Amino acid sequence: MTSYTQTDLGWSDHFARQITDDTAALIPARISEVHRSQLVALSDTGEHRLIPTDSAGAYAVGDWVLTDGITALHRLDPITDLNRRAAGHAVGNQRIAANVDTVGLVTSCNADFNVARLERYLALALASNALPLVILTKADLCDDPDRFQRKAEALSPLVIAITVNAKDPQDVTRLNPWCTKAQTLALLGSSGVGKTTLRNALTGESEATQGVREDDGKGRHTTTHRALRPTLAGGWLIDTPGMRELQLTGTSEGLEELFDDIETLSSQCKFSNCKHASEPGCAVKTALQDGSLEQARFDRWEKLRREDQHNSESIAAARARQKSFGRSVKDATSSKNQNKRGYED
Repeated sequence: MTSYTQTDLGWSDHFARQITDDTAALIPARISEVHRSQLVALSDTGEHRLIPTDSAGAYAVGDWVLTDGITALHRLDPITDLNRRAAGHAVGNQRIAANVDTVGLVTSCNADFNVARLERYLALALASNALPLVILTKADLCDDPDRFQRKAEALSPLVIAITVNAKDPQDVTRLNPWCTKAQTLALLGSSGVGKTTLRNALTGESEATQGVREDDGKGRHTTTHRALRPTLAGGWLIDTPGMRELQLTGTSEGLEELFDDIETLSSQCKFSNCKHASEPGCAVKTALQDGSLEQARFDRWEKLRREDQHNSESIAAARARQKSFGRSVKDATSSKNQNKRGYED
C-alpha cells in the first residue's frame, strides 16, 4: 500500500490546534470510508479499520479522527462540512463529506442541466465554506457547450464553471488544479452525468459505469457509497452516489451568498421586515417591475429560503424533543433506582 504523510492527507494547523496533552499520543487518521459498524481511515502509519465511538451518521468521509489504532476516540472539528436534510421522512441532518476544498457540482450539457437544482447544490456548497465548481460534462455531445457554461456562471459571481469531455483523460486533467497537492475535490450530482467516468480519469481506477435512459436522459446509480481516493495529481477525490433528493437545511448563509443581488435589494427596502409583497418602498418589487430582477429567480430564492427555514426549525425541534425524552428517561431511571434502594433498606 502507498504510504502517505499527514501533509499528503490534508493535515493542517487547524487540526493540530485541536490536539491536547491528553490526546498527543494518539494517531491522527483521515476517514476514507464510513460503514455501519466500522470506519476505514488513512494515516502516516497505514490503513486502519476502526471501531466508531459514536453512531455512523456522526462521521463523514474526509473527517479527521484521533485513534489508538483500534478505536476512533475523537473526531476533530472539520474546516468544511457538507450537510443536507436526511432523505425520506426522517427528520434529521445527514453529513455528506468533510474537509473538502472544492465541491464539484457535476451536471451535463443536455436535459440534465437544471438551474433550480444547480442553485440547490450551490447553496449547499457555499454554506459549507468550500469553493463551488460547476463541471459540465458531455461537452463533446453538445453543439454549443459554452451556452451551458454561461448559464451556470450567470447564477453568481462566485461560480466557476468548466466544460469537459469526461471520456477524454487528457481533457479531464483540466480538473487537476482542484485535486492536487493534498487538496480534496468532492463530486456531487445526479446519476448518469459522468461522475464515475471523471473519477476513473482522475484516480486511474476502472470502476464500471452505466449509461443513461434514452427516454429522459436520466442515469442509473453507479457509485453506491462515498469514498476518499487519491488522485493521479497528488490530491484526493470524494465521489458520492447520485442524489434524487436534496433538501436544504442550515444553508442560510449559502443562500445569502448565492442570491447576493436579491439580498442587496432587500436591504434597500423601506421596512426591514419587508415581505416583498404589497409593502410601500419595496426595492425588490420595484426591481421585479422594471425587469432588472427576473421573477423566476426571485421565486426560486423565496422557495429555497422557506425550505431551509422549515427544515432547520424541524430538525431543531426534533433534537429538542429527543433531548427532553432523554432527560425524562434518565429521571425515571433515577427515581426507580431510588425507590429500589428504599425498598431494600
